[in-house]
Amino acid sequence: MTPQELRAFCLSFNAAVEEFPFNPDTSVFKVLGKMFALSHLDGRPLTVNLKCEPDMAVQLRAAHPEIVPGWHMNKRHWNTVTVDAELPDQLVRELIEDSYDLVVAGLPKAERLRLDRP
Repeated sequence: MTPQELRAFCLSFNAAVEEFPFNPDTSVFKVLGKMFALSHLDGRPLTVNLKCEPDMAVQLRAAHPEIVPGWHMNKRHWNTVTVDAELPDQLVRELIEDSYDLVVAGLPKAERLRLDRP
């Protein structure tokens, strides 16, 4: 997955936006003001921080050396995924979608309904 593909996939979700609250090099992808992905798209290797259910985060880290506790994040709830490593692009897309879904699930019901996501 290229940086452009990563950006496009993150922005493909309903109400997803890209912001730069930390610095001009760090893309923060949010849904209704809540972060679901964070990446330095020009970084080498290309990595992305993604929210993850805690038990699943531990399992993913054990199964894939490309997935480690979230750098500069709550390591219980966030993973750093090396995108341009050996992980299949489909798995990376699933992890991004899971992160988005976790964030949406934590939104107030009225906001979730506003998203009108199938």
